[in-house]
Amino acid sequence: MDIGIVIHGPDIVDSGMALKIIKVLGRFGKISARMAGTTGKIAVLDAHLEELIDIKASLRPSECIEEFFMTKDAVFLLNHGKTLDNGRFFASLVVANLKNKDIKPLIQIERPSSEDGEVVPWNRSSTTLAAETARLLELELSDVAEIFTTIRIEDHGHRIVRKVFGVHPGEHILINGIVVAYALSGDVSIIAENGFIKDITGAEVKMHGLEKLHNYEKMDTIDITRSWVKSGPLRGNNFSARVHRESDTGYPIAGNAPVHELMSSAGSIRAVIIDHEAERSFELAAGAQLAVTVGDDTTEIAGDILYRLGIPIIGITDGDIDGFAHRKHIFPGSIVLRLRSGYDDIAGKRIKAEIFGGDGAGYFASVTELHNRIIFLTKDCIKFETNY
Repeated sequence: MDIGIVIHGPDIVDSGMALKIIKVLGRFGKISARMAGTTGKIAVLDAHLEELIDIKASLRPSECIEEFFMTKDAVFLLNHGKTLDNGRFFASLVVANLKNKDIKPLIQIERPSSEDGEVVPWNRSSTTLAAETARLLELELSDVAEIFTTIRIEDHGHRIVRKVFGVHPGEHILINGIVVAYALSGDVSIIAENGFIKDITGAEVKMHGLEKLHNYEKMDTIDITRSWVKSGPLRGNNFSARVHRESDTGYPIAGNAPVHELMSSAGSIRAVIIDHEAERSFELAAGAQLAVTVGDDTTEIAGDILYRLGIPIIGITDGDIDGFAHRKHIFPGSIVLRLRSGYDDIAGKRIKAEIFGGDGAGYFASVTELHNRIIFLTKDCIKFETNY
């Protein structure tokens, strides 16, 4: 058989189960594995699995499955949800986005390192292979699953209500990687009207997060039925961060030149600016030697991601941090500016408009030159600077 494996999230990699399952499924035939999700890509790099698990593509899990449907004999979806109910709901959302879930055998392996782990066939053609997989992995075999998104999502036309499952009081609630609320109870629902989040019941809403989610004055709409919604930490702590120095990830690595040379070089460097899309840092920073990150959480998340690629940052922060990120790693040579409260977004907009010319990337004589221009632009609101 020719088998496609779609892996989602970091936990199944950090636990060692992704590698174990790939080896087990290798008994059935040739394996092609692909990671969907930015934090999962970081986990792949940290686990030294980038030659076994493809992290080049930037596709949703459903898009990965659709591609494998065209070339593989069977497809597996590997996930480790926060709870079994979360994992089932996640898979249901993924399968609901497929044009036809019955084209090829489709099997979900959910929470395999937990006592409630299970193997789930998603169509009738999957049952035999799913049963053999469950036997080999010593997991429970579920009945053929059905899509049940309507239980969690109420569609009233212009008004959508999406329930958040598995949330605990005190946890952060994220939509597409942005903190938008803090849970006050275990009963949380997101209410959207005409593509805009209007309320999050059972939680304290973070209005600044909603501004970021909808791209400030651009007021971009989102489809809450397809958005990535998560509560709690982005990743556990059972990993060791690794600086990746090879280029076989498909992402150009900045670590080819020492940071001090970049800081003083008279040659041209490419820099990017990352505002509210920290989860896209892999893609946004491709080919860059430096990233300017705007916002406390964006600086922590993007800095942590870019640490793996050897890319230093100039962070623009004001102390308004949510504190949900996992252990922070920032590449040596990075600089983080702390501005007066409320000024990081203002400064970020000015930096993008006046230094980057309104674009997301630009070329500069050196990191020092870019740093000096940012200092000049923000000199009236800088409290202090931290060098890494």
